[in-house]
Amino acid sequence: MQGVILAAGKGTRMNDLTKDVPKPMLKIKNKPILAWKIEMLPREIDEVILIVGYLQEKIKEYFGDFYDGRKIIYLEQKELNGSGGAIFLARDILKGKFLVMMGDDLYLKSDVEKILKKELAILGFEVENPDQFGIIKLNEKGEVKDIIEKPKIKGPAPANIGLYVLNENFFDYPLVLIGGGEFGLPQTMMQMKDKYNISFEEAERWFPIGNPDDLEIAQKEIDLFV
Repeated sequence: MQGVILAAGKGTRMNDLTKDVPKPMLKIKNKPILAWKIEMLPREIDEVILIVGYLQEKIKEYFGDFYDGRKIIYLEQKELNGSGGAIFLARDILKGKFLVMMGDDLYLKSDVEKILKKELAILGFEVENPDQFGIIKLNEKGEVKDIIEKPKIKGPAPANIGLYVLNENFFDYPLVLIGGGEFGLPQTMMQMKDKYNISFEEAERWFPIGNPDDLEIAQKEIDLFV
């Protein structure tokens, strides 16, 4: 199976830490975030497509054409036009069912294994501050009904944490523009409800690395993910 990791952004919230290093290559216990992520993938993911951009040569130099027994393919996102735009770069090489995840969040291997059992799914995590996230709405069957961005509601509520199981049918739908010249992956995925059921899986653990303080905390948190 193929896995796609979005790793093209500049990581501007990391301040000077990303001046000479792309955010996914920042180190946790002397190993890049991206290396932790690839090594944590279930073994059925034998090909990893990295969507790269900012300082991409640093990523290519470290991982080469094979890493951790997996083939590595690089696609350059020259225009940062959102997660939807990033996935469409891989349209011609993605086959069947595939995994998509963000390049700077930590996920449990067991959560990834769980969601890979589904044909079409979104991983969520319960948060206490829904107004900071895209919140997943479920129908009476527990399937994904919608994703509402930063709703003014009380928590807890399941947040979309940027990990998806998709398939080739995704590319039958037009990209959804979400503003600022960006196309949203989850917004585009929601169109698939016209023909397909989208499963929801709840993550046991999740740690986003958004700023320097998060990176510092991750030095300890990483032990919970390995």
